[in-house]
Amino acid sequence: MRSKKMEGPSAPTIRRDPYEVLSVSRDSSDQEIKTAYRKLALKYHPDKNANNPEASELFKEVAYSYSILSDPEKRRQYDTAGFELRRGVLMRPFFPIKKKGTVNTMFAALFSKLGVPIKTTISANVLEEALNGTVTVRPLPIGTSVSGKVEKQCAHFFGVTITDEQAESGIVVRVTSTAQSKFKLLYFEQDVNSGYGLALQEDSEKTGKVTSAGMYFLHFQVYRMDSTVNALAIAKDPESAFFKRLEGLQPCEVSELKAGTHIFAVYGDNFFKTATYTIEALCAKTYEDTTQKLKDIEAQILRKRNELRQFETEYGKALARFQEVTNRYTQEKQTVDDLMKQRDGIHATFTVTKPQSSASNLSNGSSSKGPGETESPTAEDGNSEGKDKSGKKKWFNLNLMGSDKKLG
Repeated sequence: MRSKKMEGPSAPTIRRDPYEVLSVSRDSSDQEIKTAYRKLALKYHPDKNANNPEASELFKEVAYSYSILSDPEKRRQYDTAGFELRRGVLMRPFFPIKKKGTVNTMFAALFSKLGVPIKTTISANVLEEALNGTVTVRPLPIGTSVSGKVEKQCAHFFGVTITDEQAESGIVVRVTSTAQSKFKLLYFEQDVNSGYGLALQEDSEKTGKVTSAGMYFLHFQVYRMDSTVNALAIAKDPESAFFKRLEGLQPCEVSELKAGTHIFAVYGDNFFKTATYTIEALCAKTYEDTTQKLKDIEAQILRKRNELRQFETEYGKALARFQEVTNRYTQEKQTVDDLMKQRDGIHATFTVTKPQSSASNLSNGSSSKGPGETESPTAEDGNSEGKDKSGKKKWFNLNLMGSDKKLG
């Protein structure tokens, strides 16, 4: 029976018991859970069920169930309280691009270029060939590097053989691409059928001018940064993006390797072209100072994440208080302005004259001069043209008067 959704746009998903989904008992070992997951993941893989949407949903359900039971802490929480404590856990969004068509592939490539993290599934052919043990494995000696180009949706496999002394010192496997190609670094464990089952995967991330991915087996807990978790948290609440920056830290499932040969692979994750890469395997014995620095910085980052979680609460309260006092400042300022305006109005009422507006004076044709006073011409009335006309008129009148006398 599949997971069901309640009616309504925001109804929560009703999930099945992860043990039931993987068909294992509650006391199953980690290896039994892993083996069950691999079989079901291959059975419902999107590559094998391109026209079966139900299989795609089952694939997601299997992956979600395994994400709980494969993590000791998550499994303990689920065994204690079921899904009550798991409500905040989000599945990584997968984008099975193979057989999805050119249009969807182009959209996925566009989103990836824009910085939106797109989680892609590994080709079922690659997983099945590895599980059947039919892949070609190239040797990668400790202290060496190999460069190559891998086609999209394909993988190059490498065998890293380590001694007891090297295993005790710690092993690091890193892949870089100066062409900034997208790829996955994969780690496979020996399966009961002499094949190889996928145990770990690291997606390449852009670091400076290159893309890189690494696995660190150093006998202490190391963490990987899951950019998808960050992107989902930021999309949910952009205001608290800074506080969610370290929430993508996820503990790596394997922290040490035993002596023997271990299988790694570089998987081409580019959408349209081959991926160029350089893979190298190192023994941490010659990097003791660097190893200690990594251990210290991991501890500091974890402490800082816990501090940020507490600080986020304090910041939220301070922000709310700031908004409160800002609103009060605006209100108080408006109140003071209104009071001062009323005060000025009251002051203006202490007068014996009642001022009249110039508009009313003009409309009534009245003048501000007292009785018997004549209004002198204003600057507007006494312009140069008016003066000239007045002077000419007076001079003309005088001449006329003089003419009349002579005529008389």
